[in-house]
Amino acid sequence: MGQSGRIGCAEGVGPVDYACEPRGGGGPMSGGGQLSVLGVEPDAVVWEIGADTDCDDELRTALAEAEGVQIVDDEYDDVIDVVLLWWRDDDGDLVDALVDAIGPLADHGVVWLLTPKPGRDGHIEAEDIADAAPTAGLQQTSTVSAGREWQGTRLVAPRAGRR
Repeated sequence: MGQSGRIGCAEGVGPVDYACEPRGGGGPMSGGGQLSVLGVEPDAVVWEIGADTDCDDELRTALAEAEGVQIVDDEYDDVIDVVLLWWRDDDGDLVDALVDAIGPLADHGVVWLLTPKPGRDGHIEAEDIADAAPTAGLQQTSTVSAGREWQGTRLVAPRAGRR
């Protein structure tokens, strides 16, 4: 095993080898890999909103089993590092949900808006997210696959101008 920490993987910088799995198993889209992509680290406080039976089971299981991760609800009265907001087209007003989600968010916290992928029931158009985010005081930075049926859009508070 080389310095990369991966068994049987090539060393050095180069194209991503999707067949190469991190030590301990699970590829980049396994539950634990998804948590890594979403930036959920040990000791993170995570508020999961809107979870239902249609949500990605692997991601939710990985979240529940992640060492040191504290999953909280809306009764939690301290700052939150990551908000996982599961949202579907018929869930209501996205701006209101985003405003509610950022209330307890830490200064460098992240909101992951988890929505059904294109072509799935409940999909939200990218332009709807692009319109809602700044209205709620957030900036969209990236979109990733968050499971077989779900995608995650990373939303953060805009940084203040630098001098």
